[in-house]
Amino acid sequence: MDAVVTLFSLVATHSDLDLETVGTLSSGAADVAGSVNVPAVTLATCNRLEIYAESPSDKPEDVSSAREQLIDAVAESSGLTRETIASSFCTLMEDDAVSHLFEVGAGLDSAVIGEREIAGQVRKSLAEAQSAGTVSGNLTKLFETATRTAKDVGTRTALGSRGRSIVSVALDIAGDMRGDGAEFYRGASVVLIGTGAYAGTSLAQLIERGVSDIAVFSGSGRAEEFVSQRSEALQAEGRIRSLAMEELSQAFRSADVVIGCSGGNRQITAGEIRTLAGLGQPVEQGGRTAPLTVVDLALSHDFTPDVADLDGVELITLESVKMAAPSETEDSVEDARAVVADSVQQYLTERRERSADDAIVALRRHTQQVLDEEMAKVRKHHGCTAASEEVEFAVRKIVRKLLHTPTVRARELAAEGRTEDYVKALEDVFGLEVAPREQAVPEDSERRTPAKRRRAEDFSPAELAQMAAYLRQVPSGGFCRHHRPGDFNVERLDAVRHIQPAEPLPKAG
Repeated sequence: MDAVVTLFSLVATHSDLDLETVGTLSSGAADVAGSVNVPAVTLATCNRLEIYAESPSDKPEDVSSAREQLIDAVAESSGLTRETIASSFCTLMEDDAVSHLFEVGAGLDSAVIGEREIAGQVRKSLAEAQSAGTVSGNLTKLFETATRTAKDVGTRTALGSRGRSIVSVALDIAGDMRGDGAEFYRGASVVLIGTGAYAGTSLAQLIERGVSDIAVFSGSGRAEEFVSQRSEALQAEGRIRSLAMEELSQAFRSADVVIGCSGGNRQITAGEIRTLAGLGQPVEQGGRTAPLTVVDLALSHDFTPDVADLDGVELITLESVKMAAPSETEDSVEDARAVVADSVQQYLTERRERSADDAIVALRRHTQQVLDEEMAKVRKHHGCTAASEEVEFAVRKIVRKLLHTPTVRARELAAEGRTEDYVKALEDVFGLEVAPREQAVPEDSERRTPAKRRRAEDFSPAELAQMAAYLRQVPSGGFCRHHRPGDFNVERLDAVRHIQPAEPLPKAG
């Protein structure tokens, strides 16, 4: 049997690396899968970069080659050295890669355990890979199942029932820092920098908390479009508006909170914050006296670290969120892990059973070819449609029964991870070569097409005469002389329809 594809993943997450390194690795992540010649899906979030891929076979050299391609692609897109990239990624193979993705999608590996945003990011990563044409059927099945598992965790367990997310935890921290908690936001003024997915989530959270003044700014000029896609009622009430560059300084001076989630290449420095917010300036010159809370939700950082050193400014980063994230109850986590474990086992079992399909197809193709060859000899020798079809019907029935047990055993052995044993048996006993279904049948293949039923004009006069002699022995409405009427219902050819049938066979008993 030809070597089968092998699943593996390259994983870099908040659990092993600082978020700044993860952010640098993620630079240009969207282009990685499209720059290699192996099927791949990239999952990039605020605290992880993971690439799920397939090597063309299970040979170590092929797996290593596929991995090296991806590392080279990440190095080129991020600007980091190849050695740094290689040491940053953890490689997971086959079952381990499956289990990890399912846990990630369920929120069990997030900085905020149980957060629901990651499930949408898993679904989005698959959609992007499908749009770019970098995904295989196996990877599609993997990610779709991971998404369904995340949904099952949400409906069957209490994990994430409090709706915690990185954004919500960051806003909770900001509210607590200002001393008023949830009440702080009701009269707060917020500047939101960015128009991506996190900006949308942040906006929804701010509105839910009752913020009445939200100004959106985008360095790429998409703020107006972003705002226009939101509720007209919110815009009419003046709760949300877009900012032009010339309005940014005034917005900063009146803001209580500035949230950055653009993830752009340019960072706002402490000096720029000081100027924009009027820090240290006299009140009569537009300076501010109220504290300013800066929330940096961008993986690559929207603000430089020295912003935290400014007087009157509190900086909240993803690292802050990670450390302050509330823990879920032990029971809810265990329940979620049980759901994930069951889903992983079911997926792996089905995957192994699918791996037996190639062997089953090969065996059936072999028996079909032998049957077609033998039936061709029968037709050539007897030249009688009724007789040959009777023989073919009986033979096909026997073949189906003979194939039943080998088919069942193939799936049983596959579920046990013993597909190779089954394939080896086919090769030793029948001399069959089992090729993967993805392998196209060569144009010069000797595979036979199913035999076609012959038409009346295809028979010679001698064959029709022999058929007529046989049909005189067949009871009216019968299929052949060995069956009673009603056992089969086969129309006779017009050329022999006038022949008088024999009397029906007497009923037994």
